[in-house]
Amino acid sequence: MRKLTKTDANLNNERIQGWNVIKRVVPYLWPEGETGVKVRVVAAMAALLLSQVIAVLTPQFFAQAVDVMTPETADIGTYLGLGAVGLTVAYGFARLMTVGFQQLRDVIFTPVGQRALRKLALETFTHIHRLSMRYHITRKTGGLSRIIERGVKGVEFLLRFLLFSVGPLVLQLLMIAGVLFFTFDVWYLVVVAVTIVLYVWFTFAVTEWRVKIRKVMNDQDTDANQKAIDSLLNFETVKYFGAERWEAERYDGAMKKYAQAAIKTNYTLAFLNFGQSLIITAGLVAVMVMAALGVNDGTLTVGDFVLVNAYMIQITMPLNFLGTVYREIRQALIDMGDMFDLLEQPAEVQDKPDAKDLEIKGGAISLSGVAFGYDEERPILKGIDLDVPAGQTVAIVGSSGSGKSTIGRLLFRFYDVNGGALAIDGQDVRDVTQESLHAQIGVVPQDTVLFNDTVYYNIAYGRPDATRDEVIAAAKAAKIHDFIESLPDGYETTVGERGLKLSGGEKQRVGIARTLLKDPPILLLDEATSALDTETELEIQAELEHMGHGRTVITIAHRLSTIANADKIVVLEDGHVVEQGTHDELLSLDGRYAHLWNRQLDEEEIA
Repeated sequence: MRKLTKTDANLNNERIQGWNVIKRVVPYLWPEGETGVKVRVVAAMAALLLSQVIAVLTPQFFAQAVDVMTPETADIGTYLGLGAVGLTVAYGFARLMTVGFQQLRDVIFTPVGQRALRKLALETFTHIHRLSMRYHITRKTGGLSRIIERGVKGVEFLLRFLLFSVGPLVLQLLMIAGVLFFTFDVWYLVVVAVTIVLYVWFTFAVTEWRVKIRKVMNDQDTDANQKAIDSLLNFETVKYFGAERWEAERYDGAMKKYAQAAIKTNYTLAFLNFGQSLIITAGLVAVMVMAALGVNDGTLTVGDFVLVNAYMIQITMPLNFLGTVYREIRQALIDMGDMFDLLEQPAEVQDKPDAKDLEIKGGAISLSGVAFGYDEERPILKGIDLDVPAGQTVAIVGSSGSGKSTIGRLLFRFYDVNGGALAIDGQDVRDVTQESLHAQIGVVPQDTVLFNDTVYYNIAYGRPDATRDEVIAAAKAAKIHDFIESLPDGYETTVGERGLKLSGGEKQRVGIARTLLKDPPILLLDEATSALDTETELEIQAELEHMGHGRTVITIAHRLSTIANADKIVVLEDGHVVEQGTHDELLSLDGRYAHLWNRQLDEEEIA
């Protein structure tokens, strides 16, 4: 018994994966409870069958017309009693009907295919947004976009070619084989069968070889795309360090490897095409020689000779695309497999089956023995106990790595706690729906990231159903309305990729306006002013304080001067609460907070 090689195992795995992918696609083409879609599929298949039957009968009209016009066979019976002209017209009409039913099939099936693409694309897009923060920070955006793009295109290709190229080809070959067997003799069928088997074997063998090269080419294409996107997203950083040449060399290096793989792909394509042509031509010549001998000895007519030639051409034309179709189907299955693998990635943070909407009574927040670490071997929070009374402002301070921002991420439930509990108004955030939780919390981050759209769109993002007057009111409250009005296009001014056309202070004010429009009962200010200059910081700080009136506010601060008026200040160190109290109380303790405060005062005096 032959031992399976690693290549054999890989091929088996790919075949299993391919069948699994096809099984995943079928429900989109035959959805439960949607009779209209099923009717379209059946109608499209009926049109497909009719087009193939007519395609196989079409050469018969042409062959009969030749025989009618040949003196030796002019007196033989004809289809439906038609003469040469009638048979020629029937031949033309049959060809037209073949194309007509093919186009009818496409017209009927296209809405089904596009519906499947839309549902798959939406499902993938939605699922990516459900995946955890942990997943997204470990994946490259360029790679994810490529997976979606290729996966959706793969579905489209599979639907188009598997259903409308490979399926019809197999059906046509079987019908032509039957015609050759009953009209001529078994040897014609044997030659055609051997030709097809050799052709398919050669095509698949060479294509398997080419797929490996194509995979390398695709990997290099993905790598080059990721490098390009990363470089463009970090345009400013590239400029700051004068790294244009370095980035160009990195990109060119990836494109060089892509070009090398692409050259190999084209060379092997030439070899595949020539080999296919050799096999098909040999089969065609063999069958035509047999037919010519039959005409010479009187067992066949000239019409039969034409019929054999027509059938061979009818076979060879779709076979010529078999290599391309097979390779693309293989690639489509791989691409779709990547997309379905993405869909199978579990969401780390999920709503419980019985999760209820969060009900805000005042907005009190409590952390009870909260333990958490991004990595199990490196805990960040080590049993935090913290109470934020409703309507009060609590500031969290501490050195870098102490766990300040982590508390904000746990509150918004980007992650679930490893131990303890985090509750809002007595409701554990793990027991409520994420949608209702997110709706009640407004976040102003250190660096507000804007969409590459208009100023109006970015502010209205806080509440898309808000009226224009409400958007403008939010902009006025954030002290940015006058600036927006001074822009050439006002609220319709495009802010650029990630808001690069605006300054840090302007972006931050847009972010504040967006959060004001959302009007949440709980605010999370994650070092919202630490990246700004002192003057802008003072202006925005006043706006943030006004914004916090009547709301529960957690502010994560780096500059202690911005949180001196907080109702309570909590000092974190190495994942523990080491001090808490008002600004004056903590200074009087002369502990960790007082040390941080005095150090910042010294730094400001030196500056």
